[in-house]
Amino acid sequence: MSDERHADTPLRTRPWWIHLFWVVVLVGAGVMGLVTMTQSKPEIERKPTPVLPPLVQTVEVDAGTQTISIAGEGTVRPTREIRLTAQVGGKAVFVSDNLVNGGAVQKDELLVRIDPTDYHLAVTAATARVEDSLSRLILAEAESEAAIAEWKTLNGDDEVPDLVAKTPQLAAAKAVHKAARADLEQAGIHLSRTRILAPFDGRVAGEAVDIGQQISPGQILADIFCVASAQIVIPLADDDLLWIRVPGLTPGNRKGSEVTVSAKVAGRKTNWQGRVVRAEGKLDPLTRLVNVVVQVDRPYSRRPPLVPGAFVFARIKGKTLEDAVTVPRSAIRPNHTIWQIDEHHRLRLRQVDILRMYGDVALIGGGLKIGDRLVISPLKAVTDGMRVRTGDTATVSGTEVES
Repeated sequence: MSDERHADTPLRTRPWWIHLFWVVVLVGAGVMGLVTMTQSKPEIERKPTPVLPPLVQTVEVDAGTQTISIAGEGTVRPTREIRLTAQVGGKAVFVSDNLVNGGAVQKDELLVRIDPTDYHLAVTAATARVEDSLSRLILAEAESEAAIAEWKTLNGDDEVPDLVAKTPQLAAAKAVHKAARADLEQAGIHLSRTRILAPFDGRVAGEAVDIGQQISPGQILADIFCVASAQIVIPLADDDLLWIRVPGLTPGNRKGSEVTVSAKVAGRKTNWQGRVVRAEGKLDPLTRLVNVVVQVDRPYSRRPPLVPGAFVFARIKGKTLEDAVTVPRSAIRPNHTIWQIDEHHRLRLRQVDILRMYGDVALIGGGLKIGDRLVISPLKAVTDGMRVRTGDTATVSGTEVES
């Protein structure tokens, strides 16, 4: 036991300063190593980050022949539409099979016949009155001639009094005969009106008569519209009239502008050719637009037809311009301004004269020339003279050069 205690004593009694010494040595070595590494590290060269101008998309201005077209829309209506009415009364004894809604009728086709029996009798009675009045007139003329001859025999060349010559009786006989002839003519007209004919080639839009029905004078029998032509009223702004011809409204005596009318009928899109024929007499008081009337001839000459009530789109062919300058609508900025790129890749603000905007295109009247480059992409902030990058520029060491 005593030997073990003596063996442990040197470890417990080792001086503390020895431990401290080795700690200081290790810490100092680490500090010296860190300083040495820091001083030997190569210094990083700092270079300024180049600020690149914004990248823009451009188009080059070109010119060419441009035909202006004005787009519009409207509803088809018949050029002529009437309500067929009866002028005499009676029982309907005949109604045409074509007199049904949607039926096609031809001009002078018999549509309805009213029982003519009473009107035939009226003609017979009127004829008899004419013959009777004629015989009375002949008798009156003979009596007048006899009275005048007798007066001249007794009185020579003295003036014959009207009463002796029976002038009043002769005038009355003539008036009765004239009235009888008028009655006969009227009876014949009434008889002819028992046959109701189609006034033109058309289609039936509605009917309200059948065989056996009692018809009164003035009663509506059917609605019929003409198929010789159809019309579409297209509202247009006043500025649109500059580019088209409207007879009676725009200058000149030429025919109205040509129009292509399109609509979806019977499940497919169909086109018809028409022409501007006039403008309505007044502006629309609510919209201040001008109602231009387009006419399409023979709308039922093809299948499917251009039926009344169809909603259609119309494209009016306007003026043709030579060397017209057009640019994308995206190149137009507020206040009729464009962003033009000069030869030094600097953006310049320019004002232009815009003649018309349609679709994605703007027609330019002045302010641009062929070959000018315009910016069509958006930019958040724009100043006149700022540098920009385009697809035909490259950047070398922060300096722009043309490639």
